[in-house]
Amino acid sequence: MFIQTIDILGTIAFAISGVLVAMNKRMDPFGVFIIAFVTAVGGGTLRDLLIGSTPVFWMADMIFIYVIAAATFAAVVFRNQIKHLRKSLFLFDTIGIGLYTVIGIEKGLNADLHPIICVALGTISACFGGVIRDILCNEIPVIFRKEVYATACIFGGSTYFILREFITDQNLIFVISLSVVITVRLLAVIFKISLPTLYGDEGNK
Repeated sequence: MFIQTIDILGTIAFAISGVLVAMNKRMDPFGVFIIAFVTAVGGGTLRDLLIGSTPVFWMADMIFIYVIAAATFAAVVFRNQIKHLRKSLFLFDTIGIGLYTVIGIEKGLNADLHPIICVALGTISACFGGVIRDILCNEIPVIFRKEVYATACIFGGSTYFILREFITDQNLIFVISLSVVITVRLLAVIFKISLPTLYGDEGNK
């Protein structure tokens, strides 16, 4: 039940972030829903396909369709209130990657995968919905820019496995690992910490 709750919360957070991006691009209602949908389930779909878990999660449980539809409707109706939240897109996106990181790791463990692969799976779950969203919206995906994004997921995933050596309460491990992802991302933005950008000859012109 706890896992499903986290999964639903992540779905809501990503769906709202997708709605906000789509509305900034002035898309019609159908376009807004599609962007919300792919943002919410894109990473999890790739995760399930990689571990051979089919049908993928949103096909096996209709609650995710209902949640995305409800979150999209609510975000559109209350868009003015949401937009008044400072850096609302960033906030929902950050919460989403934190939640999906721990979900991906847990699914990797259930598939008896190596911890490193589990962290990679968690990062894919967290990031690739946003990648699809940004590509469809004609933006360079955040994960491919110098922002600390996937790195935050890796920190959180590594924390997850370190905590497993000392803490038996699974829920506490989830909460702390989630907090690490969110904290790393927030600190990176607040203190303007970024990864170095690699330029070739063209970048120097």
